[in-house]
Amino acid sequence: MKSVHFLIPGDLDTRTGGYLYDRRIMNGLAALEWRVEPHRLDATFPAPTPTALQHAAEILTGLPDRALAVIDGLALGAMPAAVAPHRDRLRLVGLVHHPLALETGLSGVRQAELYASERDALRAARAIIVTSPNTARALAGYGIAAARCAVVVPGTDPAPLATGSRTGEPALLCAASLTPRKGHAVLFRALARLKQQPWRLRCAGSPTLDPTTASQLTALLDDLALADRVELLGELDAGALARRYLEADLFVLPSFYEGYGMALAEALARGLPVVSTTAGAIPDTVPADAGLLVPPGDDAALAEALARVLTDAELCQQLAAGARAARQALPDWPSACAKFSAALDAVSAG
Repeated sequence: MKSVHFLIPGDLDTRTGGYLYDRRIMNGLAALEWRVEPHRLDATFPAPTPTALQHAAEILTGLPDRALAVIDGLALGAMPAAVAPHRDRLRLVGLVHHPLALETGLSGVRQAELYASERDALRAARAIIVTSPNTARALAGYGIAAARCAVVVPGTDPAPLATGSRTGEPALLCAASLTPRKGHAVLFRALARLKQQPWRLRCAGSPTLDPTTASQLTALLDDLALADRVELLGELDAGALARRYLEADLFVLPSFYEGYGMALAEALARGLPVVSTTAGAIPDTVPADAGLLVPPGDDAALAEALARVLTDAELCQQLAAGARAARQALPDWPSACAKFSAALDAVSAG
């Protein structure tokens, strides 16, 4: 039986797109008769403590010679010194969802540190698996040739078409953890410009990954007098989130960067029109006829796009039709897992 080790920081059950991708790939590989051996790294990555780095180094040292090991980029990019001694002994594979230095809210100094750290760590990997062509292009700036990157985009489960709110008050859904990169503050400021329009926003996403941002967003809703029109639902399980998609009329994600945008694909799977940004891989994930995309961070442009969809029934129907067409072409998880397996086979053969 083929064997692969996965090194993942923190709790694998964390409800974010990156962790969902890791879980589904690992389960899919097991179904393809791989022996999958998970190793939990410390949750402090990508800002690891000395103890966390020592623990990661001990895990790598304990792997047998020529072991195939996939390291999630959330950790890999922050541990170049730990992986360097094993670049020839082990068959290391970097799994990059998006470069660490592209996280929103970093100082210039911290961005430079993360860029240098990730660049050095990636040099120790025999291959890189990325979750979108956009991420492969982004890694060119790290000296990673496209030939070293295998693109394995996330799968999307089949889902029923959304039925909508049916209340006369359009229901907007944003599914994203309350972190700076997801752009909730931009969305709230945009909606503050549209108080004369009927709408209700529901935000599904964890407030615990960045409690400071979550607290600031709650205060911002009060400042903008939107607390009665915006619901912060917190982290939802799969069933509860599926119900929110079903009841939505429009999906909105004002991110500053996405390595793929799994929540956007979930919206397309429900035939929902999308309003999002041009950041990262979003234009690759959302076809032009399924959504309106605006520059990230531009609340005026976002407000204008939202107003167009909310007031132009014909446009909304056209975008919904584009989303329904796009859902037919979304990759599924068995295909994604098969591609991941093939990428690992190529590393083993090499």
